[in-house]
Amino acid sequence: MENRRYDYLPATQRKKIEWPNGAKLAFWVCPNIEYFHFDRPIRGSGSSHVPDIQGYTLRDYGARIGVYRLMEVFDKHGLRASVLLNAEVCKHHAPIIEEGNKRKWEWLGHGLTNSVAMSDYPLEKEREIIHEIKETIAAATGKPPKGWLGPGLIETFNTPDHLAAEGFEYLCDWACDDQPLPVRVKSGRMITVPYEQGVNDMRMFVRADFTPEQYYRMVCDQFDTLYRESERSGKVMALPLHPFVIGMPFRIKYLDKVLEHICCHEGVWKTTGWEIADWYYRRYYQDPGKPDS
Repeated sequence: MENRRYDYLPATQRKKIEWPNGAKLAFWVCPNIEYFHFDRPIRGSGSSHVPDIQGYTLRDYGARIGVYRLMEVFDKHGLRASVLLNAEVCKHHAPIIEEGNKRKWEWLGHGLTNSVAMSDYPLEKEREIIHEIKETIAAATGKPPKGWLGPGLIETFNTPDHLAAEGFEYLCDWACDDQPLPVRVKSGRMITVPYEQGVNDMRMFVRADFTPEQYYRMVCDQFDTLYRESERSGKVMALPLHPFVIGMPFRIKYLDKVLEHICCHEGVWKTTGWEIADWYYRRYYQDPGKPDS
């Protein structure tokens, strides 16, 4: 089956992208702030037992402690987070929303809870669930979300169409490029904004068992390459984070060091996912047509 959501466009055949104020690289930090159900297996913990005390309490540590460490580090470097938000956080961990709003963070949709993927719902319920997520986040934060990352980055064949119909305008599940690209949807409009999985702290620490020093070196190497390539055309670097992973006491200083390395360079646009998407829409977007055209 051919993927008709977007076209193949090689890096050598594109128009140059320029970011605001002559910036070379757009940099956004993307903490996943999630809620897990105590009576469901924790996806990715390696255990199917319920209750999964170790898996659950580790993630609860992120909501109680780790996320506030991230806030301190982001504040130090003048960064506004673009939060991949489980909508149920709004009810169960409301102080996080309050602190994020003080900092003018952006809030993206990230499902209701990370205990349920979008593919777990009946197909006829998916649009209804997306609407509920949008309304819940809008009521709690004051703004409807523009961006989306699915729990576990899982979609159905219909997810982009439902999201666009509900007013979402950019996707992070599709990690196929270093620049935004148009996506075909049945109504509305949609683009991807790069959300790079290679430097995701969950993948590096939990799945690959890297050391904090290795994390620091790899993220800096990622930045250095993209920064150099951005001389030719503006690139995007995302830094996906999880409070229960990078927010641990023995890891947090390496996030601080990573951000110090990135933010000391000239021409780095410290921004949010929607600001990237909005700039791209206003200057570079071309409607790719409908998915069945």
